Amino acid sequence: MENYYVFIMMCILLILLPGPDTAIAIKNTISIGKTGGLQTMLGTCCALLIHTSAAVLGLSAIIVKSAILFSIFKYVGAVYLIYLGIKTLWGLRNKEVAVTDERKDEDKYGSKSCFKQGFLTNLLNPKVAVFFLTFLPQFVNPGQDTFLPFLLMGATYTGLTALWFIFYIYLLNQISAFMKRPRTQKVFEGITGIVLIGFGMKLALEKAQH
Repeated sequence: MENYYVFIMMCILLILLPGPDTAIAIKNTISIGKTGGLQTMLGTCCALLIHTSAAVLGLSAIIVKSAILFSIFKYVGAVYLIYLGIKTLWGLRNKEVAVTDERKDEDKYGSKSCFKQGFLTNLLNPKVAVFFLTFLPQFVNPGQDTFLPFLLMGATYTGLTALWFIFYIYLLNQISAFMKRPRTQKVFEGITGIVLIGFGMKLALEKAQH
C-alpha cells in the first residue's frame, strides 16, 4: 500500500464535505438529541463497513459496471432521500400538536429509526460504491493483492467518519439550548428537509460511471 498518510488526509477532506449522511445526522441530533445523532452515526458506519466488504469481495465493481444494478440502487436511494425530506417537512406542520406524546414516541422508537435512516441513506447511495472503487485503488501498488489494503482503507475511512460525526454531534449537543428552541428547530428541520430532497434529486440524475 502506498502513501497511507496521504490517504488519511484525503479521507478527512472528503468526510468534511457535507452530504446526505451529515444532513440526516444533523436532523436527528436536533430533533431527538445526542442519542439520535449517535445512532445515526452507527447506522452510517455499519453501511460503510458493508461497502468495504463489497469492495474487498468485488461486489461493488459488479454494481458500478452494471447499468441496471446501478440504476436500481440509485433510484431506490434517491426515492428514500426524497421520502425523508418530505417526511421532515411534513412533520413541521404537526410540530406543536401532541408534543408530549411525540416525545414519548421518540424516546421509544427514535434510536431504532435513526440507526435505520443512517444505515439506509449510506447503503443505498451508489456513489459510495463508486468512491470505494475509484479512490481506494489509487493507493495500492500495481499488481498487489487488494484484499488487506482495501480492508485497511475501508476501516480507516469508517473510523475517521465515526470520529468526525461524534465531534459534530457533541458540538451540536453543546449548543442544544439554542438548537432546541422551537423556532430554531423549525428553521433547521425545514432546511434539512429541502437539502435531503435536493440530494435525492441530484442522486436520481446522477449518471453511472463506467
